[in-house]
Amino acid sequence: MHLFFRRAFTTSLCLCSCFAVAQVPRSTITLDEYLNTTEITTTSLSPDASAAVVATETPDWKASVYRHDLWLWSAQAGLKPLTHSGTDEQPRWSPDGKWIAFVSDRAPAGSEGGDAGNEDGKSSRIWLISASGGEALPLYSEKLDVHAFAWAPDSSAIYFSATSPLTHVQEDDRKDEWKDVVRWREQYRGDVLLKVEVAPALARAVAVPLAKEVPKAAKANAEPSSKLAAGAETIAKVDLAISEIAPSPNGKQVAFLTEPIHKRIENPADYEIFLVGAAGGSAQQLTHNQAVESNLRWSPDGHWIHFAVNAAAGSLEGKYRDVQGRLYRIDPASGNAERLGASFDGSLDQYILLADGRELALGLKGIETQVYRIEGEKATKLPGIAGSYAGLDPAHTADALLVRHSTVNDPTQVYLAADPQHPDKLKRLTDFNSVFAERAQPEWEPYTWKSDDGQTVEGMLIFPPGKKGAKHLRMFTLIHGGPADADGNRFGADWYDWATFAADNGWLVFRPNYRGSSGYGDEFMLQIEPHLVSKPGRDILTGVDALVKDGYADPDHLAIGGYSYGGYMTNWLITQTARFKSAVTGAGAVEHAANWGNDDETWDDAWYLGGRPWENPALYQDEAALFRFDKVKTPVHLVQGGADIRVSFLEGETMERALQSLGIPHSFLVFPGEGHGLGKNPWHGYIKLREELKWLEKYDRP
Repeated sequence: MHLFFRRAFTTSLCLCSCFAVAQVPRSTITLDEYLNTTEITTTSLSPDASAAVVATETPDWKASVYRHDLWLWSAQAGLKPLTHSGTDEQPRWSPDGKWIAFVSDRAPAGSEGGDAGNEDGKSSRIWLISASGGEALPLYSEKLDVHAFAWAPDSSAIYFSATSPLTHVQEDDRKDEWKDVVRWREQYRGDVLLKVEVAPALARAVAVPLAKEVPKAAKANAEPSSKLAAGAETIAKVDLAISEIAPSPNGKQVAFLTEPIHKRIENPADYEIFLVGAAGGSAQQLTHNQAVESNLRWSPDGHWIHFAVNAAAGSLEGKYRDVQGRLYRIDPASGNAERLGASFDGSLDQYILLADGRELALGLKGIETQVYRIEGEKATKLPGIAGSYAGLDPAHTADALLVRHSTVNDPTQVYLAADPQHPDKLKRLTDFNSVFAERAQPEWEPYTWKSDDGQTVEGMLIFPPGKKGAKHLRMFTLIHGGPADADGNRFGADWYDWATFAADNGWLVFRPNYRGSSGYGDEFMLQIEPHLVSKPGRDILTGVDALVKDGYADPDHLAIGGYSYGGYMTNWLITQTARFKSAVTGAGAVEHAANWGNDDETWDDAWYLGGRPWENPALYQDEAALFRFDKVKTPVHLVQGGADIRVSFLEGETMERALQSLGIPHSFLVFPGEGHGLGKNPWHGYIKLREELKWLEKYDRP
């Protein structure tokens, strides 16, 4: 049902039963309900638009992990489970619509061990399942972690990349010589681009369970000299990792995108587009720039390779700088590239190409992300529903696409647009997280103010349920990460984005889109450099001042918090003022020199601060909270992932030691094994949010 009419129908029901509704006010959502959400991670529309696969992530509280499942929607059966292993991701339809390929760490029959695999010893392989259902089959059984994969245009084969494997002799020699010693950088091996024919691979997979058990000693003697997938054809070898693969429409060439093996952004030159013949050979480098390219797609006529450069990932126009997201295309024959949608003054990131070559893209402008038609430099907004769109995915032989849509109070759902030019006319395919519609919902409004230099800044105010427009409220300033992001009219309900939960618990939540945020033009975004925290910090503090002056916020009941770059800002702001009664911060640096060396975005850090630490030492110190901690009076609750490489765990330890030595009330929680995103154990995010809310209430009860 069309979203607009669904809401209208709901309103009419409420009008008919208004007396009953008035007698039974909705209860606020509980923490258990709030975090027991299903997140839609990816979607894939069948070539003829008759079916769709939806990938989800859901907390499994008993197993202390996140489940990753696939669902199949069809017009006849609706939405039904497709796979059940709990580790299945990245679904992609074959061009002929017969198969769905996906990535999973389930172990196939007859699989062997090896030096590849995840840190838990499992390997992520490519699996295939028939579009009509049944058992999934592995494309290969060798222990090769897939980095990227793509279907051949005729569905006969799948291209994929993996770390170039060692022969058994090489692996044994390495273990004998180095034991468990890590040779930093030296031990890295580049990727190999492989091609596996689907039909023979499926025949091998079906035959494996029928084979007789071979004694282990005999199996070892029969092992091949290398660990490439059976039947695999080597297309290319590179010294970097291969993160994306895009075969040309005629099947004669394969474009691929590289990235550093260690996943640390030390040099944008590691991110480039290459082209190789489908039969293999030397790869030709197409791009040479200081941008981090992504999302490779061929135009249907095969004349262009399109790609995106996301916000804060550089650009093709000159030296590296953090600007809005951009779209480009390159002629593989000449190497000439051109920018698309340049007239748009927001941020263009994700895009799609329809079967006839038309290009649609998601554009973030202010507090909403809408769908735009891209024609040369021109970007035209298509009819849309208020809120934020995401996850565009087109049909390849039909004129339709999948979209995701949400608002602050409406959880993200998947919709089918039968006419891509009308993403306002949608058929709803999913109904996840329905509990939010049954609970009291906060209301919100945009808020603008003038910063200290006259710059207009925008943000969001989220009110406790039933209190929109109320004055003299206790206020929690929740700062988004990035900084290349923007808070707006979209759904969020997790340990990171918990503004609505704070509002449900009686807080007016202020979400400032300070300078450095995306969606407000390049100039607005660039003004964060080289004053990484002080410039946006003044935007935030003047916003708090304006809300106090306008009567919304009670100046005696203010709190502040954020995670990642929001943690950076929180750490800085509590050194600038004592007005906040409490602070909750996580994964935010307190200094920049060691953080430049420890985190995985060193190139970006150096751009923000005008050079490497020895090139601009004064600014590194001036913009660091640590050297102003003698001004801190605010009680601080601090969290950190124990294995975080985006913002090193050592930053959290340094901050805790400073607070301890100064006698500032504080608490420090460490989540073992977690990286920056706390994506391993759902209980870590649960405990984080539970304790952060307790901390706010401890120092500012209503």
